[in-house]
Parts: sequence; C-alpha cells; structure tokens
Amino acid sequence: MSVFDILTMIGGLALFLYGMEVMGNGLSKASGGRMERILEKMTDNIFKAVLLGAGVTAVIQSSSATTVMVVGFVNSGIMKLSQAVGVIMGANIGTTVTSWLLSLTGIQGDNFILTLMKPSSFSPILAVIGIGFLMFSKNEKKKDIGTIMIGFTVLMFGMETMSDAVKPLADVPEFANILLMFKNPLLGMLAGLVLTAVIQSSSASVGILQSLCVTGAVSYGAAIPIIMGQNIGTCVTALLSSIGASKNAKRTAFVHLYFNIIGTTIFMIGFYALNAFVHFSFIDNMANPAGIAVIHSVFNIFATAILLPFHRGLEKLAILTVRTSDEDEKQSVQPAEEGQDMLLLLDDRFIEKPGFAMENCYSVTSHMAELSRQALFIAMELLQKYDETKAENVLKLENKVDHYEDRLGTYLIRLSSRDLSEKDSKSLSMLLHCIGDLERISDHAVNIMEKAQEMNDKNLSFSDKGAQELEVYSRAVRDIMNMSIEAFKNDDIHLARQVEPLEEVIDYLNDELKQRHVRRLRSGECSVELGFVLSDITINYERVADHCSNLAVDLLRIHENVFDVHEYLEGLKENKDAAFREAYQKDKAVYALPQS
Repeated sequence: MSVFDILTMIGGLALFLYGMEVMGNGLSKASGGRMERILEKMTDNIFKAVLLGAGVTAVIQSSSATTVMVVGFVNSGIMKLSQAVGVIMGANIGTTVTSWLLSLTGIQGDNFILTLMKPSSFSPILAVIGIGFLMFSKNEKKKDIGTIMIGFTVLMFGMETMSDAVKPLADVPEFANILLMFKNPLLGMLAGLVLTAVIQSSSASVGILQSLCVTGAVSYGAAIPIIMGQNIGTCVTALLSSIGASKNAKRTAFVHLYFNIIGTTIFMIGFYALNAFVHFSFIDNMANPAGIAVIHSVFNIFATAILLPFHRGLEKLAILTVRTSDEDEKQSVQPAEEGQDMLLLLDDRFIEKPGFAMENCYSVTSHMAELSRQALFIAMELLQKYDETKAENVLKLENKVDHYEDRLGTYLIRLSSRDLSEKDSKSLSMLLHCIGDLERISDHAVNIMEKAQEMNDKNLSFSDKGAQELEVYSRAVRDIMNMSIEAFKNDDIHLARQVEPLEEVIDYLNDELKQRHVRRLRSGECSVELGFVLSDITINYERVADHCSNLAVDLLRIHENVFDVHEYLEGLKENKDAAFREAYQKDKAVYALPQS
C-alpha cells in the first residue's frame, strides 16, 4: 500500500465523516425541531418511548445526538429519568439504519436492478437533483432536501473512496495479522471503543469497519468484538455532555452507559458460550458490509429485548451511581424560584438543534412577557391603593425580567451563529427586539410604582375628574398590553393588526389628559406638584404603548415581509389603510374620556 493510497484513504474518511455531518444537519434542519418536540412530549409508556427513540434516531441519523438531547431534556426538567430510559434503548436500535444504508456499497452483481441499487449508480443522480435544489430553488424545504441529497452522495463517495483505497491491504500479511489480534474479544472491544470515542459516532465507526470488509481480511470473529466495543464507545458523547448538568441528567448518561455495557456483556458471554458447544461456522468467514449491518442490528435489538423488562433496574443503578447528597436533598425541599425552570430550557445542548432551540426561546420569551405584564399591572394597581408588599413585588419582577433578557440575549446571539432556516433567522431577529421591549416595559412599571410611592408618601391624590380620566387611560394601556402579548404568544396576526390603532388612541389620550390637566391647573383645581406626577405617569403609559406597538409590528414583519418599519407605520397612519382608520375610530369611542 503506497503513500498515495494512504492519502486517498484519509481523504475518503474525511469525505465520509463530512457527508454524514451534512446529511444529519440537513435532516435535522428539514425536521424544523419537530423530532425533538416529539421526544419532549414523551409519555410514561416505555414501549412508546422505545419506538419514538428508534424513529427519531433513524430520521436524524445519530444515536449520540438523540442521547445528548435526552440528557438536555432531563436536565431542563422536560423529561423524567424514567422516560429517558426507553428513548435511549430505542436510539440504539434507530442508529442501525445508517449501517444498512452503508451496506448498499457491498451489493454485487450484473443484474440491472442490483446495479441500480448500488450507491455508485444512483448517488450521481441524487447529487444532480440536490445541487439543482440548492442552486436554483428559492423554496427552503427544497434546499434542505438538496442538502440531504448532497450529504448522502458525499457520504457514499467517501465510503467508496475508503473501500478502494484499502483494497491493497488484502495483500499485506501484516494487516491481516493485526486483524487476527481483534479475534480476542477484549482487544476487539477495546479497539472499537477507542475508535468510536475518538470520532464520537458509532454509525461512523461501523461505516469504517464496513469499508475495511472489502479487503477480505476482516472475519466475523474479529468484527463482532469491535462492534460491541463501538456500542460502548458511543456513550462517551453523552457522558461528556452531562458534565455540569443536574443529577438526573448525569444519571441519564449513565443509563446509556450501563445499557450498552450490560447488553454487551450478556451478548458476549452468551455468544461465546454457545460457540464453545455449537462452534459457529461463520466465525472464520470473511465479513461483508451487509453482515456487519446484521450484527449491529441483532445486538441492539437483542440488548433492548433483554433489558426492557428491567428498565427500572437501570434507572436505580444510575441513581446509585450518582447519589444525592444531603445538600441536594435540602435544596430539593426548598421551593424552586418561580420561572427558574423556564430558563433551564436555554440548555447549551439544544443549540446543536437550532429549530428546537428556537421553539424553546419562544417559550422562555412568552414567560418573560408574562412577568412584564404582571409587573405593569401591579404597578398600575398601586396608583389606586398603595401597598408596600406589592411595590416590592414589582421590583422583584423587574429584576427577573432583566435576568431573562440577559440569558435570552446571550443564548440568541450564540444561536445566531448556527445554520438557521430562513424562518428561524427572522424569528431570532424578532425575539432580540422583543426581549428589549419587554425589559423596557418592566422598567416603566418600576417608574409607575415609584410615582405611586411618591403620592403615598406625600399624601397626594387626583381630583375625581382626574382619577376618572386616568382610569380610562389605564384601561386602554391594560388592553394594549394584553393584546400585544396574546398576539405574540399565539402568533395571532389578526390580533397584532389591532394593536397599532389602539396605540394611536393612546397617543390621543395622552395629549388630551395633559391639556385637561393644564386647564385644571389654571383654575386652581390641581397643584403643580401633582401635575408633575401625572405627567410622569402618562409619559410612562405612552411609552409602554409604544413598546407594545413594537411587539406587534415585529410579529407582522415576520409574516408580511416588512423591512422598513417606519414606512409601514406611516402608511397606516396616513389614511392609506381604511381598516386602520375604522379600527382607530372604534377604539376612540370605546376609550372616550368623560366630559370635562
């Protein structure tokens, strides 16, 4: 085997791994986070968990990715440890799909149908279609399909290149002698474990083994221990991802490890014990890619079938391994801070699946919106009846909203560097704007609370007319806040369109209240000091409405492809939209001020 053959083999391996990565990313992007959402909604039914784990892994083509996601689910409290056990078992079965796809490279024969099934025959067709989708289609779904096709083609081309490069090894006695060493079960398992741990993918390591089969020097006796080791080596990814995670997340990673270790031990003992009596004839036969796929599938199905009835035992074993300390027990007794669980959704593990991570960001932002709304409404209540406890609650809520903005902003910036779909990219930009508006609303809530506190400390109160007018204004602000947040949470475009007319009415109310107060000031019905307080309150009300308008417009931008927000708003306000003017007049009648 020459230096150039070695370089060709390395190049083929690089293409193989890259193709697997591209195809996996394309599949994940095409699913748009739906696969992960299916896992999130898992039930306590262990059989359903196994089936879904297998199905999701077959789609995203990576048991490691599925297991890491499950560790993240358990860490964030989305999934229980008992639910994770079934998913992990199913993921081990689902990952065998890749080996079956790769086994197509071993098809031999001159029959037209057999020739057509060879990757070297149909991959070029997929490549042409895929590159056509990527270059000429504007439809994002077709682009994702094109990415999958190109990834599959590169994967198969890399596999073929590796196989062709290692063929000369068949004539190298030293290579055959090395493979003979792997007939020793312990050495074979160690080799498979190390290889898989290094490249972080059992599917890839099984593919490499399948490519070596073309040398005719890999016997089933050597292949079986290597495959067993590969199944244990794939646990390294989940163990690494559990570092710094919660106790249950660490236990999830250990469930994966114990499942493969126990399954491998039972399989190996049973297989070699039977071989001692039966003497399987195929042990010394040379393996082929399809045979490797069969062994890989048989082992994982066997391990799941044997250990499924004892899934509770795996859970208990993981709990015994990762024990709960006395300090942890004390913390678990204490009630969790409200909303803290929502922030756990911003798990670094989910960034690898941008579609699902974006859905989580929506959920966390929705909770942040609720906190801002709660802070504002409590502050507005204080204007009617001041309460020190409620005032402190406003400050606490504002601090939480600040914390949410920091965490969300940092997470979204990190997420922006990933390969996002066009929709998710626009949504990410919208969320970055929205969290800023929600944070400012909570700041205005604090300002309103401080004005209520000042009125209480100085024993100030509005006149009956002033109080009635402010109540109308307050009602309009409450309604626009409710309207904008419900539109955001439910992605309701119809409701979002109703926000801007009401914001215009609030601008009118703001100006009218100021003019009426000036008239009362001149007639001596109101003091200058109270006038300053009222001015500050109305300014904060008006700015809250502006931020509500921003929330609605950001939502409309996503759905209506609006690029220039100012031009869009001006188009509405300058009588260019009859529906807007009609809604404005209707709202103006609903929030009519009492006669002065």
